[in-house]
Amino acid sequence: LALVIVIVIFQVTTNGKLLGSLNVTNVFLQNGYIVLMALGMLLVIVVGHIDLSVGSVAAFTGAVAAVLMVDAAWKMDPLLAGIIALAIGGLIGAWHGFWIAYMGIPSFIATLSGMLLFRGLTLFMLQGQPVGPFPESFRAIASGFIPDPIANGGGGGTSVHVTSLVLAAALVALLVFSDWRARREQVKYGFAVSPTFVFLIRNALLGASIMYLAWLMANYNGLPVVLVLMLVLTGAYIFVTNRTVVGRRLYAVGGNAKAAMLSGVNSKRLVFLAFVNMGVLAALGGLVFAARLNSATPKAGNGFELDVIASVFVGGASAYGGVGTVFGAVIGALFLGVLNIGMGIMSIGIDYQQAIKALVLLGAVYFDVSSKRKGS
Repeated sequence: LALVIVIVIFQVTTNGKLLGSLNVTNVFLQNGYIVLMALGMLLVIVVGHIDLSVGSVAAFTGAVAAVLMVDAAWKMDPLLAGIIALAIGGLIGAWHGFWIAYMGIPSFIATLSGMLLFRGLTLFMLQGQPVGPFPESFRAIASGFIPDPIANGGGGGTSVHVTSLVLAAALVALLVFSDWRARREQVKYGFAVSPTFVFLIRNALLGASIMYLAWLMANYNGLPVVLVLMLVLTGAYIFVTNRTVVGRRLYAVGGNAKAAMLSGVNSKRLVFLAFVNMGVLAALGGLVFAARLNSATPKAGNGFELDVIASVFVGGASAYGGVGTVFGAVIGALFLGVLNIGMGIMSIGIDYQQAIKALVLLGAVYFDVSSKRKGS
């Protein structure tokens, strides 16, 4: 609802510019790395912790990949450089997870230390200078678009990206089928479900919204590669959190770590794995950001912590742990993305933009705290 409201407000105040094809595409191009890191931050917050180092880790891993690809002494293949950067991100997450899960260091302190450490290592790696440009194949993960073999194969001269519309329709069909199957399971076991007309209206609105966004992007260059990456990872994390034992145990640890441990859950290992996962996704976000800039810079990643953490809290996660959804985190990231694009179109200064996002974060946490008080 908050996302819809902010879209309507900026659509009116920008005289209809917000929902232009270019701006809609830019919401995903400019905020893809935030969505990717928000998926990792969600699990960290669900288990009752926080990670302040994501911006520095993203900058450091992006710098590592840049040096491996560009430096004459290495000239490494982009795919191999990316894999090494992701592995380093996992090791960094393991470093944080070790101190937090097994040594009992508060996550705020451990990741604050990591933020300073890897910011310094970034400066060391880059020697204070930007490193780039990158090969086209590497830049494609942040600025590339899905090709249109359907239109091109048919010799079509249409400006509409047909393949993007087909993929969007397939996504809508998958979402509706998943919702229908979940509803059928609930009915089978006697759980209360929403009325049929509510189910139909909800899925009709969701499908129409997705197809409308796809139509806007299809009239530009089609679906960005980073959007497809976001959708694949979002689907994977929804499955893990909702359908696997590990996902359920993560929420159990965040809800009550001692009770979960007494129930046979290895709480320390799950916290450790949550930080390893965060390190890998921070590295992935760093690669996407570096590819978008076409260079690794010493100041890359500054302020990422605010956007990533705010995305999770705006999306409904609890500051106390144990509560939050993948879909909510993605919506929260898109909310902030629309906020950034809208304020940019209105020429609002970056200083005011930061202040507004900080207030949004404070409001989201206050809403969570006040809800807890009312519940108790």
